[in-house]
Amino acid sequence: MTPIRWRGAVAGDAQALSILGGATFLASFAHDHPGDALLAHVRSAHSESFYQAAIADPSQLLLIGETPLSAPVGYAMLTLPDLPVDCDGRHDVEVKRFYLLGGWQGGGHADMLMDLLAAESRNRGARRMLLAVYPQNERARRFYARHGFEEIGETVFMVGETPFRDLVYARNL
Repeated sequence: MTPIRWRGAVAGDAQALSILGGATFLASFAHDHPGDALLAHVRSAHSESFYQAAIADPSQLLLIGETPLSAPVGYAMLTLPDLPVDCDGRHDVEVKRFYLLGGWQGGGHADMLMDLLAAESRNRGARRMLLAVYPQNERARRFYARHGFEEIGETVFMVGETPFRDLVYARNL
C-alpha cells in the first residue's frame, strides 16, 4: 500500500482539504442522505473558506495525509468540544473529522492517524477525546471501539432539513 506522510495543514492546503473533505463526505454518506441537501452541505461545510478559517484558528488542528507525490488522501480535525455531553473544554478535545479515501483504508494508516491525534491531544493537556459517529457506519464504530472509545451519548447532525442521529463516543487518555 502506498505510504502516507501526515503533517499539520497550512494555509495553502485549504483547497486540497476542501476537495478531500467533500469527496470523503460524499463517499461516506451518499448512500442514505438526500442528494440536494448533501451537495449543499458539502459546499458549505467543506468550503475553502471553512478550511482557511480552521487552519488559522490556533485552537484547532488539521492534519493532512499525502502520498509520496503529495496527493492528499486523508485528513483529521481536532477542535474544542462542541457536543451535547458533559465536557470540559480545558481537558477534552473533539475529533471533528477523521477521513481516509477508500484506497488508503485498511492498511494501518487510520491507526497511525489516531495515534497522532491522541499524542497531540495529550500535548494540549487533554484527558479525554470525544467524537460523533453515524450509527450506521459500523466500520467506523468498530475502529473507534478498537481504539478505546465508548458510547456516552448522542446528538443530531443536520444535513439540510433532515436530521441524522449520531452517537457520541469518548476515550480517556
